[in-house]
Amino acid sequence: MHEISLVESLVALVEDTSRREHFSRVRGVCLHVGALGHVEPEALRFCFDAVTLGTIVEGALLTIVTIPATGTCATCERLVPLDDRFAPCPLCGAGTVRMIAGDELRLAELEVE
Repeated sequence: MHEISLVESLVALVEDTSRREHFSRVRGVCLHVGALGHVEPEALRFCFDAVTLGTIVEGALLTIVTIPATGTCATCERLVPLDDRFAPCPLCGAGTVRMIAGDELRLAELEVE
């Protein structure tokens, strides 16, 4: 379960930011997770409480926003939704879709004291 190491990295990022920005407690964390990323949101939730114990993030509310997968088709030049990262264009059938969203894991927002 690589979600544990992802949450550990998140805590390290937040702690570094707290030293730089001078806050002592985190009340909320908002993550953007791509729909076709290799991160399981429920596993992140499960790990979050355990990994944040004893840190400034302990007790914070975790909000996960799923970012839909979208891409651009090189053939018809349209923005298209993706259900699979290697699927052909759902509009023209070409197999040349470049994913532009839906694979991210990003710290989007912190609520701090």
